[in-house]
Amino acid sequence: MDKKIAFIGGGRMGESLIKGVLESKLCNKNNISVSDTSAERLDSLKKSYGLKTFSDNREMIAEADIIILCVKPQVIDKVLENIADMCGLNKLIISIAAGITIAAIKNRLPGEKGRVIRVMPNTPAMIGEGMSAISGSQGVTDEDMSKAMAIFGAVGKTVVVKEEMMDAVTGLSGSGPAFIYMVIESMADAGVKLGLARDVANILAAQTVKGAAEMALNSGKHIGELRDMVTSPGGTTIAGLDALEKKGLREAMMSAVEEAAKRSMELGKRDK
Repeated sequence: MDKKIAFIGGGRMGESLIKGVLESKLCNKNNISVSDTSAERLDSLKKSYGLKTFSDNREMIAEADIIILCVKPQVIDKVLENIADMCGLNKLIISIAAGITIAAIKNRLPGEKGRVIRVMPNTPAMIGEGMSAISGSQGVTDEDMSKAMAIFGAVGKTVVVKEEMMDAVTGLSGSGPAFIYMVIESMADAGVKLGLARDVANILAAQTVKGAAEMALNSGKHIGELRDMVTSPGGTTIAGLDALEKKGLREAMMSAVEEAAKRSMELGKRDK
């Protein structure tokens, strides 16, 4: 990619994207720049990746083709207010701010508005196993979408969704890793309760979840079919599944996703 990419925000997700883009050789480091409010953070990124770093967003984006907003929803207004007059149709803006709609971003841009893409990634992007959902605004080209998919594809898998589905995505894959960590922790705790050493229980639980996820992604079989492959009549697994149903695991997980999605709606409510 011969475009110049400017990352506003060099936190965990910003660094994950920078690392993925560089390791996949999608973009030369000379075409990547990053800004952050922390001088210490900028120094770390410069030493790790040899990037151009800035404390002034306006100075950084002057020559950028693609601006990636890696900031929290609570500060995006301040960031956009500072750079809005420089974000014309010649620049592609990509935002990962949870709950902030494309309309909310475009409403803060002058004139003919800009080309805006909204993305909901998740934290496994930090190890190249992320899941990112992508939506484009009116005026975004197929080439723009391809660029966004390439950038986020460098840190995992991507899907294109309608923007009205973004709150659901946020609740499911955006917040989902935390729900799964709780599942892993609970499984490991049960192992310890039954006499396993903590380190053994942790790896048994985590690798079991990882292996099950890989089968769900790559086997081509329905989730229910995969579950049935483990479940023998009158065996140990059906006894465990019965306990999960009685304790309400299915309802609890569905409620967790729904509540997280609801919070995403609340974050962007002011602009809808």
